[in-house]
Amino acid sequence: MEKKNIMPASGKLGIMVVGNGAVATTFMTGVLMARKGLTKPIGSMTQYDKIRVGRGAEKKYLPVGEIVPLADLNDIVFGTWDVYPQNAYQSAMYAQVLQEKDINPVREELEKIVPMKAAFDKNYAKRLDGDNVKDCKTRWEMVEALREDIRNFKKDNHCERIVVIWAASTEIYVPVDEGCHYHLSDLEKAMQADDREHIAPSMCYAYAALTEGAPFIMGAPNTTVDIPAMWELAEKTKMPIAGKDFKTGQTLVKSGFAPIIGTRCLGLSGWFSTNILGNRDGLVLDEPDNFRTKEVSKLSTLETILKAEDQPDLYQDYYHKVRINYYPPRNDNKEGWDNIDIFGWMGYPMQIKINFLCRDSILAAPLLLDLSLLSDLAARAGRYGIQRFLSFFLKSPMHDYTQGEEAVNNLYQQYTMLKNAIREMGGYEADEEID
Repeated sequence: MEKKNIMPASGKLGIMVVGNGAVATTFMTGVLMARKGLTKPIGSMTQYDKIRVGRGAEKKYLPVGEIVPLADLNDIVFGTWDVYPQNAYQSAMYAQVLQEKDINPVREELEKIVPMKAAFDKNYAKRLDGDNVKDCKTRWEMVEALREDIRNFKKDNHCERIVVIWAASTEIYVPVDEGCHYHLSDLEKAMQADDREHIAPSMCYAYAALTEGAPFIMGAPNTTVDIPAMWELAEKTKMPIAGKDFKTGQTLVKSGFAPIIGTRCLGLSGWFSTNILGNRDGLVLDEPDNFRTKEVSKLSTLETILKAEDQPDLYQDYYHKVRINYYPPRNDNKEGWDNIDIFGWMGYPMQIKINFLCRDSILAAPLLLDLSLLSDLAARAGRYGIQRFLSFFLKSPMHDYTQGEEAVNNLYQQYTMLKNAIREMGGYEADEEID
């Protein structure tokens, strides 16, 4: 089957990760180990999933890489920025996600991944104290410095293409401001005027990436690319953008379990979610302004799946609460509890309890791989702007809220969107309905 108008995945792909902490180093170590044949990339849809193409007698199930040309794991080169200067080996050891025996075989490669100085503003993450930081007087200087980093990395590592993915901490909540976030010209003026209230450092990374011809993926709930000015920039540069926030533990459960309640036509009285987490992400989220950013992204999931306006008898006025508690002894081993109060026939109450003892970075790492490879694919296929088909991997999927569009949060609908986009890029019919 001919791949329609899609550039081949030839040459090296540079994946530049913002943040060199637990998630980033688990991702990089896993890829390096997998290409040595020392581990398996379990949890990665691009490496494992098989998708149906064709119908009837023509029907067959093919791995994603046989439908569309994906970058090979052997062609990936890693770069990173971080406020702490430790190389990827030191950082992986410090994170204590992976055992030493699973890091040491690629120690030399990890030691060569030394973080560039981060574009950082302590007001956006008060709990971080690193000094590996760019000396930029203004937000515009940040943009220029980051653009230079991307250009140098691409040249020094002989990369054909670059993808930039955010795996750094959650910034404080930045409400969307029509004065500087709605039009690209206003955003640029705000950056040049060093408007630190409305321009987060992450916006400088996104602007730099898109301007340098690199897709940008927002893996935290930050406002960053979820503004019309950035959509305009992505259209102008013909680059894909995706976000927000990797869908790893509790929200994955929620986006998969809420449809069970909905399709069974059961009622919901309340859904209480709480987490304990002890890694750097938990530390940053212990700051109320940073938690607010996360809370907004976590709360949006349920309300677009179980809608009062569609089923007032079942979903009128249910109570939805989300909590994250910083608890150092757990480190990266996050625990999520969900208490779900439902009601059934004649209004009789019932309860569901879900206790997910997960490993945050182990669940996130394959998402970084899939999002990077699929964003690179989208760019080669000439797709740009918001990549809605990547919602499957994200907690709070981007959508055009200025036009009243609603995000698709139902996991099964998201999966259909993903499969259809892959079919389409592979030259097959996008033949599944999103019901």
